[in-house]
Parts: sequence; structure tokens; C-alpha cells
Amino acid sequence: MASYLLRNSPVPTSEKKFTFSTWFKICEADTERGIVEWYKSSTERHHIFLDTSGTLRCYSMEGGVVKINIITNALFRDFSAWYHIVIQSDNTLASSSDRYKLWVNGVAQTFSTYTWTFPQNNNINVFDGSGTRLNLGTVGEAYATWLNGYLADTYYIDGSIIAYTEFGETDATTGIWKPKTEPTIASFGNAGVHLKYENSGNIGLDSSGNGNNFSTSGTITQTVDTPSNVFCTMNPLSRPNSNANTFSNGNNTLSTTTLAFVPSFATLGMNSGKWYWEAKVYGTDMKHSIGISKPQEVLSYIGTTAGSYAFDSENARKVNNNVFTGYGVASSTNDILMIAFDADNGSIWVGKNGTWFNSATQSEIENGTTTNAMFSSITMNDYFVPAVSQDNSSIDFNFGNGYFGTTAVSSATSDESGLGIFEYTVPSGYYALCTKNINEQEYD
Repeated sequence: MASYLLRNSPVPTSEKKFTFSTWFKICEADTERGIVEWYKSSTERHHIFLDTSGTLRCYSMEGGVVKINIITNALFRDFSAWYHIVIQSDNTLASSSDRYKLWVNGVAQTFSTYTWTFPQNNNINVFDGSGTRLNLGTVGEAYATWLNGYLADTYYIDGSIIAYTEFGETDATTGIWKPKTEPTIASFGNAGVHLKYENSGNIGLDSSGNGNNFSTSGTITQTVDTPSNVFCTMNPLSRPNSNANTFSNGNNTLSTTTLAFVPSFATLGMNSGKWYWEAKVYGTDMKHSIGISKPQEVLSYIGTTAGSYAFDSENARKVNNNVFTGYGVASSTNDILMIAFDADNGSIWVGKNGTWFNSATQSEIENGTTTNAMFSSITMNDYFVPAVSQDNSSIDFNFGNGYFGTTAVSSATSDESGLGIFEYTVPSGYYALCTKNINEQEYD
């Protein structure tokens, strides 16, 4: 979708060097995804993007001539993770091979292609601030290409080279690359910015002190999914067979017009703890099979194998191992389904619009009383992931981000940890499926 941040660039401190740092999370496969763009015209532009194969690429033109074309060897295709990139670009250095450096999650990148033909110490015209726009989340003016993903903690330092270790560090316990709270930056330069994206009413607010605020083009949704706490989404790469589901809204919306059930799995799994999520259903046919599955199951319809358990929303049935039994109430468009999965005792409950099916009560679910559960005594000999199959229908998942599509939930109730945002009351002791909650459940 054509949503991004933009501003006219002021006269910079330098037209020769800069440092750029941002976290990003991708949500589309097999398409170009723009991260940042300096754009003056079709013949004067500089942009950084992921190409269709998943490589990171820097491409720059001046006077209609390609001056920079740099492509990483590594591919970046993980839809469940945040990536952190740091770019140092310095045309004052003697060797052209030293003038562009790139780190991803603290690892220096090597390149399959490296072309840099700007002469040493020459100004790069697109950075001169004369009619240049700085766009974040797109290379849209050049190629009509948008990130269609997430950005977090974005820095552009004009005129200075800042070490990549100022922006991130390796966690001593997990070994995972994580953000640093306060990088040491003496000067952002005239054109420099720092976007925290924390003000929902002014998402493009510049925190550098320069006041280089961005305007918004399109609809940008603030999310609680961050590099420090990654929330579950549906996964375009985790599909048991080739299918026609279209993924959007951060991979939380799935749609298909195919007249056959197509399955999709989520990014985070569960084998212990208590978890809650919601799904809003739509569609011409209103055919959804929603529940949990082992990720390696090969199936078209969730529930038709021994390792998958689901609610058939069209016909009000529960299904496991291809055995269908009457359960619950059939769904209509805009109904919100609630799912509570107790992986500690292998039980799952489903409800609709605030009422649990089969006369189950909130206290039963909280106490682990399985009399009215959809399924109980599930053998927890593997991880289970949220899963859905649908036919000519659509579904919006809310794993705690607080949105169905781009519409915020109206009630904004919290899970046990206060990290997730949901429409209906979450049973006490149940959590949103995100990395902070998983870590607390596993290591508390």
C-alpha cells in the first residue's frame, strides 16, 4: 500500500558523507520493498531497498547515469524478525571500495556487486537540499515501490560517520542483536533526523533537535510490534501448499478469492503457557477453519490431520483428524472469534463476540476446567502455531497489536502482562503471543 513518510530536505552539512540507521520488518515476498529514498528527479536519485530476491541494494543516479550500484550477497527473507541496518557512506575516502559500508544486525555485509564511480571528494548532487525530498518507507517516486512493513528507531546523520555499535549491541544472555537506548551522536548535521515513531498523533516527529519533521502519505498505523518485542503474525513463507492467500496489514490480514480451502500458519509457536488471540472474519462465502496446528502438517483444511485442531466457522463444528462434531455458533461477516489455548494442559476454547462456545465460562478457562473446551487432552509433544484455512473469504488477526486490519479495537483490553491489546476480556493468566511474553513464560 502506498503509505510512507516524506519531507523536503534542508541544505545539508555535507553532500559527501552520511550515516543511516533503522530497524525494519518486511511483510511481503517476491517484490521490491523501499526503505529510504533521496529524490530530486528521475535522473537525480539515491535509494536503498530490498529487491525481489531479498538482497539489500543501494542505487544512485546523477545526470541520468548510474553512479552507485551495490548489492549484498546475503538475502533477507525472514518475515518474523526485525532487521537492523547501518549504512556509512563517505565519498572523501581514497579508495572507492571503502566509501560504502553496510551492517545488518551487527554483521558487516559483503557484496555481489559493488559499483561506485563518483570521484573522490565530489559532492553528490541529490544530497544538496535543492528540491530534494527524503522519503522513508518507499522508493516510490522512482519506482512506485513501498516497504509495506514496519520501521523503528530511524537515524539519518548528515555529515558524520557514526560507528554501527552506537545503534545496537549484542545481548549478553541471548546473543541477539538489540537496540541501544541512547546512541552517542555529537551532531546530526543540518539535514539529520531521529524518528522514534512513538507519537501516534505525529508519527513523523523528529527527535534530533533539528525539527526536521516528516509528513505522512497514506495511512500509517502505529504498532506495538517492535525490535524489542516481536509479536506473532501470519507467515507468507509458512504455507503447506501453494495457495492464493494475499497477505497485508503487517501479515495480519489474509484474503483469498480461491474456491478451495487454502491454509496458512503463524510465525510463533507454543508448547507451554497460556495464550490468547482474536480474529475478525469476512467474505463472500464465510468459510474459515481456525485454530492451531503443528507447523509441519501437510493439509488444506486445518483440523483434517491428527496434529491440527480447528473451529469450522461456516457450519459451527469442531474438527480434528478429519472428525467433525457440532460445536459453537456459525459466524457472520464482521464477527470476532476469540481463541484461548492452554498449552500446559493441552486444551483450547473458542468463542465469538465476547461469549465462549459450549457454555464455557471465563472462570473455567482461567482455572483449567476442560469440561466445555473445544478440545482437551491435546498431546503436547511438539510446538503448535495459530493456523487458518479459508475459501473465498478474508480474516483479520489480532495477536495483541490492537488492530483488525487498520481499525483499532474499540475496547482495548489487555492480556495478563499488559503488552497485548484486544477487543474482549482476556482470561486471567493468558498472554498475547509475543517474544517478551514467551521469554517470561519460558525463563521466569
